[in-house]
Amino acid sequence: MSRLLTGTPKADGYFMPAEWHEHSQTWMHWPERTDTWRLGAKPGQENYARVAKAIADFEPVTVCASSLQFENASVLLDHPQIRVIELNQNDAWIRDNGTTFLINGKGGLRGVDWKFNAYGGEYNGLYAPWSTDDKVAHKMLAIERCDRYRTENFVAEGGNIHTNGEGTLLVCEEVFLNSGRNRDLSRDQMEQYLKDYANAEKVLWVPRGIYEDETCGHIDNMAFFIKPAEIVLAWTDDKSDPQYERSAEALEYLTSETDARGRSIKVHKLPLPSPMYTTEDDIRGIDSSQTAKERSVGDRLAASYINCYTCNGAIILPAYGDPNDDVAAGILQDLLPCHKVVQVESREILLGGGNIHCITQQQPNPGIST
Repeated sequence: MSRLLTGTPKADGYFMPAEWHEHSQTWMHWPERTDTWRLGAKPGQENYARVAKAIADFEPVTVCASSLQFENASVLLDHPQIRVIELNQNDAWIRDNGTTFLINGKGGLRGVDWKFNAYGGEYNGLYAPWSTDDKVAHKMLAIERCDRYRTENFVAEGGNIHTNGEGTLLVCEEVFLNSGRNRDLSRDQMEQYLKDYANAEKVLWVPRGIYEDETCGHIDNMAFFIKPAEIVLAWTDDKSDPQYERSAEALEYLTSETDARGRSIKVHKLPLPSPMYTTEDDIRGIDSSQTAKERSVGDRLAASYINCYTCNGAIILPAYGDPNDDVAAGILQDLLPCHKVVQVESREILLGGGNIHCITQQQPNPGIST
């Protein structure tokens, strides 16, 4: 049972904790749509399985597979800390179509069911239909017997919301101002939704995200909190790269801001891998479709190490076979010495349009205070 609540999390004393808050489990989907994932989604499934097993070495994982894929997923995800459940979806991005879990610091657990429209609906969405995805958060909360808040008049995705757990949200402006999401709302109105439903006092609006990110620039590919007043930012020193201007403006903005408690923001630069582009092999075996984003040889991929996932005691970090793989891992290991940095090759996830953070969603332990 998951009751639909009429108030807001802020009014009820529930808030979104930081990702480093102890988790009860991680949620994931299981990819299968063949107009997004090449070769019958088999390479993508193998990549998802590697990520799930890496996380499962540190905390329980629940993987949601469709009725058609339940048996296959159960075999490929054989691990004592992984359970597979039957839960249908349109595509496999649980960070965005799943619930954002909330706690109240007193043992309570609830969730936000953000309205979801596949990153832009009929205006510029990435696939159709998305009606099954828009039910995922409700189903997750029903399984966990948690009450939910629904933003019926506000479209949002979890991949564009990071928090320090102490009243500050980090979002990307170009995502929320995209006409496919909330064209009838002003930025101030959108900010109020974010404050009310994540229970925040301040929103930091990074202007733009990673160049050619098909989500329009989700923050979880560009920057994230590692401590309450410290942020890691995707960076390139190459001034000829279109990404340089984006990272430089984000750095200027963030270093001029404070968090909700008035603390100056410290920014750590995390180098990007060398620019990556799709090859003939990358798009071979993708089914033709008029209901999913068309992929072509030479498309620039939005590769970033920022799109990592913090679980209990570990950072699950994308790896691309690039010299900066180990550089990024070393920087994060130095910044977070209490976490083990675990590198997982993730090109197949990247080819589908996201990365490790996009395919994971944390469920915080409500009995642990922040």
